[in-house]
Amino acid sequence: MIKIVADSTCNLSDEIVQQYDLRIAPIAIQFGQESYEEGIDIDHDTFYRKIEELGIIPTSSQPSPAWFAKHYKELQSETVLVITVTRKHSGTFESAIMAKSMVPEADVEVFDSSCISLGTGWMVLEAARMVEAGAALPEVLRHLEAIRTKSRLFLTPLTLKYLQMSGRVGRLQSAIASMLKVKPIIYLEEGALEAGENVRTRSKALARLVDLLDYHFGQDQPLNLAVIHARAEADAEWLLNKAKEVLNIREFLMDELVPSLTVHGGPGVIGIFGYPIE
Repeated sequence: MIKIVADSTCNLSDEIVQQYDLRIAPIAIQFGQESYEEGIDIDHDTFYRKIEELGIIPTSSQPSPAWFAKHYKELQSETVLVITVTRKHSGTFESAIMAKSMVPEADVEVFDSSCISLGTGWMVLEAARMVEAGAALPEVLRHLEAIRTKSRLFLTPLTLKYLQMSGRVGRLQSAIASMLKVKPIIYLEEGALEAGENVRTRSKALARLVDLLDYHFGQDQPLNLAVIHARAEADAEWLLNKAKEVLNIREFLMDELVPSLTVHGGPGVIGIFGYPIE
């Protein structure tokens, strides 16, 4: 039997986590000297309230190798598949790898999703469905690799301030975008966030996200989709409905971005992820 472990950036609902008996490694959120574990002792409302009360942007850090080692030991009678957030922006993958040497008797495979949020989440969900259907690990990994290779994710923040502060995009790009009062399009390329084109208004930026998926996949290719947002539910609903009008959507997920990723994009960031169904 294969047991799946992911980290809390995968953004999957509690219902999906419970349905497939997933183990979720919590990302740590630090407000100064105060530390919280995502999904355990801090929720979205507390996260935003503390930002407002303290006037600071928190930091985040990956789960420790010890967390993974504990669960590897508990699951050593099974094959363990760990699916992590992109290693380009988190040390979670490295923690999961390091833990393997701490529990050499465990059979563990660690897979870098090269993605974030519900992009990773879709890979976790696809793997869980395949495991439930009786697929072997090599077959699951081939499918995950296909999604990783063919998927696309695009984001637009309200401001580049948070991405610039976290080092995800350069200071010059942030300064230029602020002066011109434009809305940047951020894309994920081989696991790294890259600053792309600038669009003049929020509404045009949202429409452009759908255009980009249309450009990559066309209107006939069946897709699975995800829409993610940080306190921008109305925009997320609009984006999802627009995608349904333009693209051939089979299944979709939509949720609010987890705090550990919101610290980089800031409130108002919104994104869309898609991959083709073969």
